[in-house]
Parts: sequence; C-alpha cells; structure tokens
Amino acid sequence: MAERIALIDYGAGNLHSVHNALKAAGAHGVKVTHNPDLVRKADRVVLPGVGSFKACAEGLRSIEGMVDALEERVLLGGVPFLGICVGMQLLATRGLEHAETPGLDWVPGEVRLIEPTDPSVKVPHMGWNDVALTPHARGHALVEEGEAYFLHSYHFHADDGHDILAMTDHGGGLVAAVARDNIVGVQFHPEKSQAYGLGLLERFLEWRV
Repeated sequence: MAERIALIDYGAGNLHSVHNALKAAGAHGVKVTHNPDLVRKADRVVLPGVGSFKACAEGLRSIEGMVDALEERVLLGGVPFLGICVGMQLLATRGLEHAETPGLDWVPGEVRLIEPTDPSVKVPHMGWNDVALTPHARGHALVEEGEAYFLHSYHFHADDGHDILAMTDHGGGLVAAVARDNIVGVQFHPEKSQAYGLGLLERFLEWRV
C-alpha cells in the first residue's frame, strides 16, 4: 500500500510546486491537507512555507488541533518530517520577523534577519548557492553537498550547533539545513532546485528512521 504523505496546507506554502516535486520523486500517496486527523494517520509529513515567520506561525496555529496533531505524529510517533523554507524556520523556538513570534520549538533556536558582513552583499539571499555539510552532522543522509535554490531574508540561528546539518554562505555563514532525530528542515527550496532538490525528495521518501 502506498505511504500516506501529509503535505500541510495552512495558507502559506508553495503547495502546487511541492506536490508536483514529490510526485516526480516517486510519491504516490500525497495528500494536501489541513485536516489534523489525516496528519495523525500520515507515514511522512512535509511542512512547506512561504512568506514571513509571523504569518506562517499564525496560519499554522489558526487550524484547530493542527499543532497538536503534528506533535503527536512527528515528536511522539516518530514519522519522517521535512520542513521547507519557512516550514524549516518554524522548527525554531521563536522568530523575530516583524515581531517576536513563538515557533514549534522542535529545534531550539531563533530566526533572525540576515546581516551580511560584506555591505555589497544584498538581502534577500536569492538564487543558487552551495550547500556544505557540517563535519558534526548527526548521520542524516538526506542532504548532500551540492547547489540549491534559496530565497529568504531571515535565517535560522540554532542554539546547539550539532542540530545544524548544512551551511551556505551569503556574506557570512547561513544555516542551510537542520536535523534532529526524525526531523529535517531545509532553508532552500527542493522544488526549485532541479536535480539536486529531486534527489533530496527521493531520499526523504526512502528514509527509514
């Protein structure tokens, strides 16, 4: 039987492109959903995100029971989870975009404005950039070295460096991916990263925690 993959719809994600990318990677049971009961039955969970941290966090919490369902299925149930762009940032304790806003606090840290050390470097960080694995990454095989497509003005600052899976550079180091147990988040957009992104999604669909 095909796995049930919950692609969370909370009004703040590039759902069509992510859905198509998952299908291209070999997924057959993708459900775009805002139904917490479907999330509780999912074998894998994908949380996309486009826009501000504040708007995304509020959108997710506006769906009654959704955060509880995510915590039950991902934190307690241990199913593979992938957060994309702001969906990755929401894993943090808090975000500082527009106002301090609580995140899910699954990977302790905060999301701050990118402040390049080189004034010639522009924000937002937009376009293709290297993804470099950290030497202390905790054995996750989902993210590989390569180039991916980024589009963001805020970045994840993890409390524990061991939660950082990969870095990129844009006038200074920026977190490209975080990982903890069955949870992985990527700042870049796999659905816009061509063969590199498709490879990541294929590995996510095969990932056994």
